[in-house]
Amino acid sequence: MPSFPSPSVETARKAVAARLREVRLDAGLKGLELAVRCGWHKSKVSRVENARTPPSDADIHAWCTACGAEGLVADIIAASRTADSMYLEWKRLQRTGLRRLQESRVPLYERTKLHRGYASHVVPGLLQTPAYASALLSVIGRFHRTPDDTAEAVAARVARSDVLHRAGHRFVLLVEESVLRYQIGDAEAMAGQLRHLLSVMSLPAVSLGLVPFAARERRMWPLEAFNIFDDQRVHVELLTAQVTVTAPSEVAMYVRAFGELRELAVYGAAARALVAAALDALGPSSPATT
Repeated sequence: MPSFPSPSVETARKAVAARLREVRLDAGLKGLELAVRCGWHKSKVSRVENARTPPSDADIHAWCTACGAEGLVADIIAASRTADSMYLEWKRLQRTGLRRLQESRVPLYERTKLHRGYASHVVPGLLQTPAYASALLSVIGRFHRTPDDTAEAVAARVARSDVLHRAGHRFVLLVEESVLRYQIGDAEAMAGQLRHLLSVMSLPAVSLGLVPFAARERRMWPLEAFNIFDDQRVHVELLTAQVTVTAPSEVAMYVRAFGELRELAVYGAAARALVAAALDALGPSSPATT
């Protein structure tokens, strides 16, 4: 059996496979007969129907045409593309650079009423300063070998942060204390980012919690970064890909993990003290009050 990156992806791809199988059965065709009509190897129909081989758009068109079900082509292709979009490699998302990826997420952020995010390695994108974002995105672009459009991508990321100031949205964000100590860019960029975190803590729509190094009786280990959008979907960021989770049971698990992590976090004066300590660690030229 294939190894799926997520049960949500598995469920979506199996649904497409089942739909194609129904089309074949409704046409009264055996698998071998369909393969012959399409000019395929005899095992291909079985691989597709068992979700071992994801069908291409051309495969779906040929399949439905051979079964006399041309009217179903568009719907099944749409379902197949949705399944594919649940696991997207960064090299595919970033093939034209980083700017379009930043812009593509704006509609989701704008329609989300409750945004919950957990960051274990870098400051959440919505809270990044231009200098921090520039340092981070330039490193990402270099590593993934994307076209260099860092300046445009930074502008798009910063513009996306406008949603923090719009009515009707709530942001509950958790950041590991280690993120405050991972230096992205030079000391000046990092200090500016830390001071910005102090300022966003006062925004009425933002709840920013910090999970301290010394969190006692830690019931949750540090996880990969993830964002929850209105209990409907979760984006999980891996080194090689973004995974979109939509299966209710999976979404519920991330919500539960977020709740556990939130109980470990500190807020208000305690959180500000952690940021101030990180600022002090950068050197005498970067105090929290400058």
